[in-house]
Amino acid sequence: MAKKPRKEIGGGTGEWIVTYSDMVTLLLCFFVALFDVTDVDITQMQVLISSMNNIGMGASTGGNTLSVGKLAELGNTVSTLPSMEKGRLLATAKKKATSLFQPEIKSNKVRISTDERGIVISLASDAFFRPASADVNIEETRTMLVRLAELLKSDELSGRKFRIEGHTDATSTDPAGPWRSNWELSTARSLNVLHYLTDFGADERRFQVAGFADTVPIASNDTEEGRAYNRRVDIIILDEAHL
Repeated sequence: MAKKPRKEIGGGTGEWIVTYSDMVTLLLCFFVALFDVTDVDITQMQVLISSMNNIGMGASTGGNTLSVGKLAELGNTVSTLPSMEKGRLLATAKKKATSLFQPEIKSNKVRISTDERGIVISLASDAFFRPASADVNIEETRTMLVRLAELLKSDELSGRKFRIEGHTDATSTDPAGPWRSNWELSTARSLNVLHYLTDFGADERRFQVAGFADTVPIASNDTEEGRAYNRRVDIIILDEAHL
């Protein structure tokens, strides 16, 4: 009597794995679509990238992660936890500032950006000052300066330092006028903004003031539009490294 062939057990991947893989791929696409890059905490992202550095390159296996080697610097992430929290608060403050000045951002009266110094809130000179004058156009800008003072007093910025930087375009001042040069004009504008912010409740002891004349342009001085961009006062919420 011939034996029946034995049925092979195992040895292949079930068809369910195809459906499962499709589901995982769809879930990945779904969460990527929900991801909002504006919510990324830069400080946390930098720490994450640092902690992932060299993983999968064969340099560390088993218990070697606790020995001196390429990943030894991961222990430094413990000491960065306080700065991570402060970085999160700074990111929250930027979102708050962007929301607070949304109408002025749309009309180009206020610009908000970040650089290595921290959060930069640029006040367009044409909106805040009359030509060749350091007097703040307070009738038009009072509500903006009040909101700015409230932002600088907020809990997110508790303990932070601020710097007010005045800038001008490359047009020379009138020698017969009140300003000997753009250095005096840019510094006077910074000081006048400081006085109003402190009048509206900001702590004067947390500020630094500087005037840069026309030495830090952000646009070409060859056009009127470029000169208008360069005439500005920047309020900088300083990162810890630039205190």
